[in-house]
Amino acid sequence: MMQYPEAVYALALRRIPGVGAVMACRLMEQMGSAQAVFAERHTSASGTHRAHRLMQALDNPIYLQEAAQEYELMQSKGIGMLTWNAPDYPTALSQCVDAPPVLFACGDMRCLHSPHLLSVVGTRNITHYGKAVTQHLIGELAKQVPDAVIVSGLAYGVDITAHEAALQCGLKSVAVLGHGLDRIYPHRHTATAKQLVSQGALVTEYSFGTKPERYHFVGRNRIIAGLSPATLVIESAEKGGSLITADLAIGYDRDVLAVPGRVGDPYSKGCNRLISEHRAQMVTSADDIVAILGWNAGQRMEIPELPFAEPDLPDSPLLKILHGADSVHINDLVRLSGMDIRSVTAELFDLELDGYVMAIPGGLYSLPPRL
Repeated sequence: MMQYPEAVYALALRRIPGVGAVMACRLMEQMGSAQAVFAERHTSASGTHRAHRLMQALDNPIYLQEAAQEYELMQSKGIGMLTWNAPDYPTALSQCVDAPPVLFACGDMRCLHSPHLLSVVGTRNITHYGKAVTQHLIGELAKQVPDAVIVSGLAYGVDITAHEAALQCGLKSVAVLGHGLDRIYPHRHTATAKQLVSQGALVTEYSFGTKPERYHFVGRNRIIAGLSPATLVIESAEKGGSLITADLAIGYDRDVLAVPGRVGDPYSKGCNRLISEHRAQMVTSADDIVAILGWNAGQRMEIPELPFAEPDLPDSPLLKILHGADSVHINDLVRLSGMDIRSVTAELFDLELDGYVMAIPGGLYSLPPRL
């Protein structure tokens, strides 16, 4: 039998029908390597009828031939291949029973070994509150733990907000994809994905040509949960992918953290339930994250306070009403300001464009966190 790099044998093993992630890693562990599974296939596949079928598949040269072609393609594209039993495979992920036998990676793969990996997940329908919380928590975490690495899935909502917040704060970030590295889904996030390659990494278990099918994202979620010692849920409805990721993290005996939300908010019900059922620890600040995970806050990065003058706020009666209030309905703004509805609507539009107010579903308005 022709000799190939270990990654080729691992790629071939995952191509065999009926050999999933769990069986592939068990075979590699039992025999010592993917190469040994093929070299000693009459030993690794013996006994049952199912094992006999496996032996027949291992005897078929097509799997190794196709794997060798895939390996050469990945090499030509500069894509890294991390096999489950190799030293460069992420340690935390290798401890998961259903870890992928091979990971494809593009970017700075060293960040996959950071002691301060944190997975951040949540709803695709992120609210203004969720966006502000995500940006605030990651910004504060960057000051305290400047080598933190944010892991997420590059999806709409909390995912992309977490990636972008990390990049803006100078943190590295890892996006786990539910498709091959020859495409980016959603396409709108291509620019962020390119930045992640230079300031983090893109990883996937799927080969080139694999489309973003719905069931692939469930598999993707287990990698997000497995890469990190903890998963932080920012916003989540009662059902959804972020709760699946939280369940996977619990199954891997990892910490689950959750940000509480407003009572009755549909995109906070999942987080609030995780907390109330004691399946997640409540997080309201970066201090909570550092304390729960036992990270060394002594690495705090001192950011100089530059003597910028505070901007003068517009002399708006609407801003005066909103100051000190959690949120105010537009009808109450009309009543309290004495202005007509058209004037209030026009002024709110201008203030929102300038970043002085933000709209909340239900006709509510509030000040952004910084004001």
